Amino acid sequence: MTDLVTLTPEGLYCPLGGFHIDPWRPVERALITHAHGDHARRGSRRYHAPRSGVGLLRRRLGPEAIIEGHDFGEPLSFGDATVSFHPAGHVLGSAQIRIEAEGEVWVISGDYKRDHDPSCERHELVPCDVFITEATFALPIYRWDPVDQVMDALLGWWHANAAAGRGSVLFCYALGKAQRVLAEIGRRTDRPVFVHGAIDALLDAYRGEGIALAPTVPVGARVKGESFAGELIIAPPSAFGSPWMRRFADASTGFASGWMRVRGNRRRRGFERGFVLSDHVDWPGLLRTVEETGARRVLATHGYSDTLARYLCEVGLAAEPLETLFEGEVEEAA
Repeated sequence: MTDLVTLTPEGLYCPLGGFHIDPWRPVERALITHAHGDHARRGSRRYHAPRSGVGLLRRRLGPEAIIEGHDFGEPLSFGDATVSFHPAGHVLGSAQIRIEAEGEVWVISGDYKRDHDPSCERHELVPCDVFITEATFALPIYRWDPVDQVMDALLGWWHANAAAGRGSVLFCYALGKAQRVLAEIGRRTDRPVFVHGAIDALLDAYRGEGIALAPTVPVGARVKGESFAGELIIAPPSAFGSPWMRRFADASTGFASGWMRVRGNRRRRGFERGFVLSDHVDWPGLLRTVEETGARRVLATHGYSDTLARYLCEVGLAAEPLETLFEGEVEEAA
């Protein structure tokens, strides 16, 4: 039996369906798992994606892009393949792609997480014969703390800085992580949060899908020279060390990312605080997902794919790495 998904110079391709998945070069038909820049690239003739993610994709792909939005679970026919999108729990509108043909089911996970996140649809487990899974954090060291514990620490940091008359600048990725933090903050306080322009540009797409976020104020809306003492400011990592930071002279800095599980990463990057918060699945969640899909074969892509494939082979599964373009948790300014 021919594999339902193969690797071509343009990226992952389904020959029976005549489409590519998250291609890194322009193609005739592209199915997109989510709107991060290493998954959604410009130039393809036609795009298909979950309906709730179309607003974000439009910002990424431009006004001229032809994008068809589909409901989660809606069966779509492409050639001899039946396809459907299923929530991945990574960011708003992120999807796993299920492909059924010739009596087999393949699932391409895209990026995903199992933890609850009020800023996006919750991950759906999709049984399959072959599972193509991400492996961004596929090392035993990467285990996520409960989100409430992380948010308690983050708000405690903000409040302690405010009591000392300092601002708090939290760096995190502009698409997904920033909105997750804002959604969690909005569940705990109605205090406004100041945001960098790259983050502010994406908030309407979330609010337009009914996602409740903390009240926000663009940093640029504050009178120049006015103090940010006591305030929380959220910015993308690219703003760290830039002239934009001059207005927050005495502010404490923090970074929210799964990479903060390794403390040396915080010290090397020069942040005062690190908060372990990821939009990817951790090691235990990854292994649980592989088991629960019931897949007889696993292809690991992104990140520590060799490590994951080797481990799964050791516990008796048929697994191998699948080499694709990977940029990790890249900068996501719109």
